[in-house]
Amino acid sequence: MILRAGTHRLELGARPLLMGILNATPDSFSEERGEEPLAVRVERGRALIAAGADLLDIGGESARGDRPAVSVEEEIERVCGLIAALAGEALISVDTYKPEVAEAAIEAGAVIVNDVSGLRDPRLAEVCAASGAGLVLMHTAVAPKGTLLDPATYEDVVDEVVAFLRARMDAACAVGMDAEQIVLDPGPDFAKTPAQTVAILRRLDAIAALGRPILLAASRKDFVGAITGRVPAERDPGTLAALGYGVEHGACILRVHDVAGTRDYFEVRAVLRGERVLGALEGLSPERYPDGVPSHLSLG
Repeated sequence: MILRAGTHRLELGARPLLMGILNATPDSFSEERGEEPLAVRVERGRALIAAGADLLDIGGESARGDRPAVSVEEEIERVCGLIAALAGEALISVDTYKPEVAEAAIEAGAVIVNDVSGLRDPRLAEVCAASGAGLVLMHTAVAPKGTLLDPATYEDVVDEVVAFLRARMDAACAVGMDAEQIVLDPGPDFAKTPAQTVAILRRLDAIAALGRPILLAASRKDFVGAITGRVPAERDPGTLAALGYGVEHGACILRVHDVAGTRDYFEVRAVLRGERVLGALEGLSPERYPDGVPSHLSLG
């Protein structure tokens, strides 16, 4: 499957791409860092790249419903310097639902717009159509910063999420986007109870049938906490279970906090599944054999 993002043409499917989360906010739901200098955030981004991130998702406004929205000007100030500093080192996604922020971020070097509003403002698709940027369309039943946790919200959560994403795809294409620029996100925890999130994740195949790549943003989410009883900072092991299941059922971009742990999980999984062959002497450490590899292990 092909994803077009700016001047890039990505072939998806051989292995999941890892999208490292780089918050330019002081108040993320999973960690509160307070205000940080740009240089500190740049180094965090580089650490994610070194850990194996294929993309960085940079956001300047927390999705938390208990925090006020930030102005367009402040969000642009938070993200654009960071994007410009890192755009030459990794593919950059900007996490925003505001067309003005998206436009400024693309000019700074972003090639994907990650829209958690579900295209409430069609101008966002127009910005992507004009620039060639990719667009992540996420399902939600509320406006940004809103919350909705009601078991009666959906008659059939799977059917309604699929219908929503299909309609949003059509709306994006109607203003000039190519389908190859679009990524779909089922929106875990956004306007969903943990049980509703689990229901839609168990049917990722229904979203995959729409024919576009699936981004799975399950990292440290509340549904993982509901299952494990863990606070956000302790949810990485549970997250890996969700990601492994998601990839088996069609997810091909994984938005994660713990890039290194996720990379290790999928590298081991690939070898055990026979997708990558481990060489006879690969990984033998000098610490284990300080006097050299024993002759009976040598290939020659």
